[in-house]
Amino acid sequence: MLEFLAINNTAVLIYFTIPLILLIVVVSAVILDKRSVPVILIALFAGLVFGSDGLNFWDFDNMSLANQFAQLALVFILFHSGFCTKTYTIRRVALPALGLATWGVILTAIFTFLCLHFLLGRDRNLSLLLSVIISSTDAAAIFSILRKQPLNKKLTATLEVESAANDPIAIMLTMIAVQSISSSADIKIPFLVLSFLWKFMAAPIMGYIIAKFVVWLINKLSPQETGYYHIIMICTAMFTYGIAEALNASGILAVFSAGIIIGNKKFVHKQGVYNFSSAFSTISNILLFILLGVLVEPKEWLQGDLIIKGILLFVILSFIARPLAVALGTIGMRLSLKDKAFTAWAGLRGAVPIVLATYPIAYGIENGKEIFNLVFFVVLLSLMIQGSSLGLFAKLLKISSKTRHESPYSLELFTKNDMEEGQKIDVYTVALPEPEGCIGPAIKDLKFPESTLLLMIARREKQYIKYNKIINILKRGKKNDLTKENYIWQVLPPRGDTILRGCDKITILSKIEDEKTVVDLLINSFGKK
Repeated sequence: MLEFLAINNTAVLIYFTIPLILLIVVVSAVILDKRSVPVILIALFAGLVFGSDGLNFWDFDNMSLANQFAQLALVFILFHSGFCTKTYTIRRVALPALGLATWGVILTAIFTFLCLHFLLGRDRNLSLLLSVIISSTDAAAIFSILRKQPLNKKLTATLEVESAANDPIAIMLTMIAVQSISSSADIKIPFLVLSFLWKFMAAPIMGYIIAKFVVWLINKLSPQETGYYHIIMICTAMFTYGIAEALNASGILAVFSAGIIIGNKKFVHKQGVYNFSSAFSTISNILLFILLGVLVEPKEWLQGDLIIKGILLFVILSFIARPLAVALGTIGMRLSLKDKAFTAWAGLRGAVPIVLATYPIAYGIENGKEIFNLVFFVVLLSLMIQGSSLGLFAKLLKISSKTRHESPYSLELFTKNDMEEGQKIDVYTVALPEPEGCIGPAIKDLKFPESTLLLMIARREKQYIKYNKIINILKRGKKNDLTKENYIWQVLPPRGDTILRGCDKITILSKIEDEKTVVDLLINSFGKK
């Protein structure tokens, strides 16, 4: 076996290099989580370290293959992001999010071009390409980082919907620029505009139709093998993207829309599908940024003044173009000044700009490699500086909300049909309202539907320091440890006389059609005795 690995580079890559990099990324992410270091930034650095210009564990320079994998990874990342997004949140943020996804992208590109070409005197073609390629925010980076930040849901949803919906306009601008600069340019502006309208409007409709059919199919079949649900979801995401792209619509937007519809519908084994989708999205995200890190060659950054150019581009983009685009693109949309400031700083760049940066190389445009390296360097700065400081910036603006602690306990059951009545049941978790520890009703006082069974209550409670531990702390001279609040999670059996408390996590088994009734009962009657 060792002899086989020694002569088979592919086997070494699959069975040694990639698992090693993934393990290092995960361990590093856990250690650095308290410092708010994004896992995708760790993955990017891991790719740089293990790539050809680092330890040379993985020599990869196939941009076409990287482009294809990036698109595949984005499919699962955006599908899960849509799955987690509630429709009522979408309705609240539709206007500012879509405004930023269209006019915001165009204005960002315009302001960036004006600064590069007229203020810094850069070459017109180079300035134009850089401006349009770097104009859109990145869904993979936004979803990965923002969901960990204690922000209000409306602001988070605005940035997430923007990042998912701004790909069509960024692609259109990039294609216009590339075709107008390339020697074989045969640019047709009216066609490109109509193409954009089709991509932007047809994609959500396709996602909606496919998602509705899939939910109907799952509830009709109700497979008894849990793996079948996961296969259906993988196929749904891939097929939605494929059919949309085949019809020249936006596959990314179609997948995001399908995820939203499915995530807001009721079906058997929904909690299990959510857990699987979450894991698959995380794996895709980490692998994507590792691959992008391996693809780049950092030694080329030392040639000429690329680093200085990259820093100037980042400063223009982050402190001039994006803030101006947000300020003008959201006029009359009832966003507060603080929200606008955070939205401007949260314009993270990531995988999509890097993928678009491969287009000039594919079209044989002069300075294509320089454009790719500049874009990658700016993405790296964006993740390092903006991505790592979002939580701190939110606190400075006083727009962050209190972080709800996640229970380390979960319960997942695979539920099948009631053979006698043909009724479908499922397991789900309800998080009770804040404040934490607030006294609520007793379980026996709540009139649940007959199908409802409370399975588990997870509660976070303060742990008092024992006498012998106090003595040890005093002996070590660490009196400050006595003032620290220690909390532990406990699992409580749900009894009739159990009093519910704020922030309890309750795992429930009920009929699918009764889920909304149960959730509303728990949330609305909380605090009543």
